[in-house]
Amino acid sequence: MRIGLAGLAPLALLACVSGDDRPEPRRPAASAPKRRPPPKPVVPEPPPAETRQCLADLDADRVEYRTLPAQDFGGGCVVVGAVQLLDIGVPVSGLKSMRCPLARNFSNWVRYGVAPAAKQMLGSDLTRIESYGTFNCRAIAGSGKLSEHGRANAVDVAVFVLADGRRVSVLDDWNGGSDEERRFLRTVFQSACRRFVTALGPEYNAAHANHFHLDMGGRPLCR
Repeated sequence: MRIGLAGLAPLALLACVSGDDRPEPRRPAASAPKRRPPPKPVVPEPPPAETRQCLADLDADRVEYRTLPAQDFGGGCVVVGAVQLLDIGVPVSGLKSMRCPLARNFSNWVRYGVAPAAKQMLGSDLTRIESYGTFNCRAIAGSGKLSEHGRANAVDVAVFVLADGRRVSVLDDWNGGSDEERRFLRTVFQSACRRFVTALGPEYNAAHANHFHLDMGGRPLCR
């Protein structure tokens, strides 16, 4: 019996060491996530010389504006070198994206053409201009050719509002206004012909019966 008990002692000791009491195998340490290098800063391309000069001209004329990023809307409607006019001395409704040369010439036309003509010919200050807008990705009416509006290179002007409350509109007053109003509209239209590449009005076709279309593209045309 002594021998048997002695022989059982090691077995009993082994039985006390259960699987749960055994040390867990060492697991490999989780590797730290790889750190991605920071993205390289995107350096915008400098605007072309024409745009830089145009922006300098706006600054010199104390025109308030903000520059807009280049955008491709598809269908050939690509807008580059554009600004939005914020203050040119006279509020103008509907002005959004405009290529800088258009914005510069439009600002000068309003300041040095339209406003003085209103004061001299109609005896009242110009207080507001109403437009039908600038950018519109569309073709010229009745053709498949992209309009200059699709490049933010055109603006349509419809109404001139005076301090005395009068609204001189292209639609109503080109032919139906007073003598002074008709002369005023024709004077500012001829002034536009000297500042824009293309100026189209009521005598061009029925589509322009209610506004002046002014743009900086294509071939010179004043009608």
